[in-house]
Amino acid sequence: MHHQCIHASPSWRNGAPCYDCVFVEKDPTLPGFQGLYVTQVLLFFSFHYQNVHYPCALVQWFIPVGNEPCINTGMWKVEHEYDEYGDHLVSVIHLDSILQPAHLIGIYGDEYIPPDLHYSDSLAAFGSFYVNKYSDYYAFGLAF
Repeated sequence: MHHQCIHASPSWRNGAPCYDCVFVEKDPTLPGFQGLYVTQVLLFFSFHYQNVHYPCALVQWFIPVGNEPCINTGMWKVEHEYDEYGDHLVSVIHLDSILQPAHLIGIYGDEYIPPDLHYSDSLAAFGSFYVNKYSDYYAFGLAF
């Protein structure tokens, strides 16, 4: 059986924060990435209600840019999703809807990336991202 760790920690190993991105199931009848969401996990938690255990995650959403992958890279583009007040859209989801980790690559255009940019700040530093289909075998098979 294949499994991977997903992190949501304000201090990973006494260092920088680590909030992983994941693929979330949207519509299993749609092919590849069209049937998925990309989110960033901010918190794992669970609760009991009427003797039922609910494992959950608080996530921040990304939305696709366009209706097909980038013609130059073959990768889908996403950007942060915002609510009507300009804040990141967050919500609670059940852990069963998370399929696997996702890897995002910041789209930096023609500008140089500042040398002091810390990797833990990359999701805040860029406005849009490529969904890396080359990160592993499972991501390639799932999303593309």
